[in-house]
Amino acid sequence: MRYSYSMCGIAGFLGQAAEEELRAQVGRMAGQLVHRGPDDCGAWVDAAAGVAFGFRRLAIVDLSPAGHQPMLSANGRYVIIFNGEVYNFRQLRVELEARGHDFRGHSDTEVMLEAVSEWGLETALRKFVGMFAFALWDRRERRLHLVRDRLGIKPLYCGWQGQTFLFGSELKALRVHPAFNAQINRDALALYLHLGYIPQPYSIYQGIWKLPPGHLLSLCAGAEAAADLSAAVPYWSAQEVFENGAARPFRGSEVEAAKELDQLLRESVRLRMIADVPLGAFLSGGLDSSLVVALMQAQSHQPVKTFTIGFAEQEFNEAAYAKTVARHLGTEHTELYVTPRQALDVIPKLPVLFDEPFADSSQIPTYLVSAMTRRHVTVSLSGDGGDELFGGYQRYRHARQFWAAVKWAPQSARKAAAKLIRVFPPATYDRLLGGLAPYLPGLARPSTLGERMHRLAEVLAIRNPDALYRHLISFWKSPADVVLSDGAPGSSPAPPACRLLEPLPLADIAQRMMFLDLVNYLPEDILAKVDRASMGVSLEARLPLLDHRVVEFAAGLPISLKIRAHQGKWLLRQVLYQYVPRELVERPKMGFSVPIERWLRGPLRDWAEELLNADRLRHEGFFRPEPIHQLWAEHLSGRHNWQGHLWCILMFQAWVERQDSGFRIQDSGKA
Repeated sequence: MRYSYSMCGIAGFLGQAAEEELRAQVGRMAGQLVHRGPDDCGAWVDAAAGVAFGFRRLAIVDLSPAGHQPMLSANGRYVIIFNGEVYNFRQLRVELEARGHDFRGHSDTEVMLEAVSEWGLETALRKFVGMFAFALWDRRERRLHLVRDRLGIKPLYCGWQGQTFLFGSELKALRVHPAFNAQINRDALALYLHLGYIPQPYSIYQGIWKLPPGHLLSLCAGAEAAADLSAAVPYWSAQEVFENGAARPFRGSEVEAAKELDQLLRESVRLRMIADVPLGAFLSGGLDSSLVVALMQAQSHQPVKTFTIGFAEQEFNEAAYAKTVARHLGTEHTELYVTPRQALDVIPKLPVLFDEPFADSSQIPTYLVSAMTRRHVTVSLSGDGGDELFGGYQRYRHARQFWAAVKWAPQSARKAAAKLIRVFPPATYDRLLGGLAPYLPGLARPSTLGERMHRLAEVLAIRNPDALYRHLISFWKSPADVVLSDGAPGSSPAPPACRLLEPLPLADIAQRMMFLDLVNYLPEDILAKVDRASMGVSLEARLPLLDHRVVEFAAGLPISLKIRAHQGKWLLRQVLYQYVPRELVERPKMGFSVPIERWLRGPLRDWAEELLNADRLRHEGFFRPEPIHQLWAEHLSGRHNWQGHLWCILMFQAWVERQDSGFRIQDSGKA
């Protein structure tokens, strides 16, 4: 029997209009999402209730009329539009059939509808294993439900614009509705400069929000316009998961922990390998992607298709490592070495692809590997999530080591030491300490020593571990000094630190950092990047490490099973070593990046200077030019590497430039 999965784009609204106009408006909204679903489309409206649903489908398994959306439940009560997959729908179908439910087709969408009919929405949600964002209309209660998956793998924007409530997979779908008001949220802009992405529940627009992961929002037809998402309720809470993990940690041995994790991951990978279209995996040669591919190959009767991109610049190139892992596992491996020109050609696509400002420059290689992969397969598994769950980022280890070393000293003494370090400019440290590099292999590159000394000075005076975390993840430390208000009383951008989620009272700083990354950085940076890059080329990305059962297991692991001997992902490594020799994967973490620092001084310089023109910045009224130009001059001189700060500004400027006539640029402040 063939079953039906589909990835797609959804859009809709609550608002009064004639039926013909409702269909036309929601059709235009869904039409903006054709890249997310090129294989099928559909619309459903109820003019009396003022509700309209639009849908675009990317077929993964069994494209048939029985899988068409919007879909009605068998009893006629519910209508759904659904982006994502519920991987355990076969098991749920068996359970529902035993309870007397009949099925017309073989889609997970139909199983979801019958599950809601049988158990109610919240109980059904807790049974679903998958990634999803969906809208469900209850025709009997005239009530709209919006749902986002537990980890935020799939996006969902929503909000009131006047008396119309809009929702959709991407902002571009909302923008074409006549009620949409493209007013910039200055607080969100300040947060963006701080983090390099806009954290939930904010979007770049006033009145439009991201539904938080693991949340359900319900609205009645004819509801009063609301200003925020205060009515959204969690059906799954990462905070509760981590609190439970701390209260009831894993008590077994290291061997037992590795065995349980191996079983969880094998099952997660197995579920995500179900497809009737060509399937493969991203393979960087790092720990996470190598483990996902190893578990795929261990459960496949034919070579898994794997995909890697490489760069001529060796400090950014992992292709050789990926090729070695692929050869060991026996995969059908494809690699593409990207020229600087190919990478630079992606940059004009980014504002349209990401819909709102987004400054993680790894968006470039992520798009390139997605585009290359899509030429061969329709579904690709990815290793995202391992760092946040198992302590992979260097900042976790560095923060633990740093705080253990300095917490004994009074803050006043640390402030004095920081002031002393700043006496010398970075170039002086480069000259004084650079000569030691040949004798100390672990020392940083001579050209970065001065910058590292000044970064040390910045963190020495920090008052507590949580402030240290906020410092480590930020670009512009005081974005309110850069972002202008819109001229309205009390509208100055708020200090972004107060808008970040407060940490859990976990004893270990690394555990707290992992939790904060899981609920902020992971969904709004990493997962947003993967979703927009892959769906931008009609490729479905599946993430087995982010099965919520794996997350719940990881939350209960003691820190000693995650970080050990100054090395992260200890337990994940033990599982991987069962499939891949450690010498093939043990090396310093490289990340997935491109040489933005050099490009800004070279082939991107003219483009950047046009976007950073002082007169242009003053006219647009979003930023003060002076601090931006100071950093630009220092970067061009080579004295500092301000690529992160500058990329934030440049991606916003490029985004502004690409907006259509509906975007209103206001001269809202003076430098």
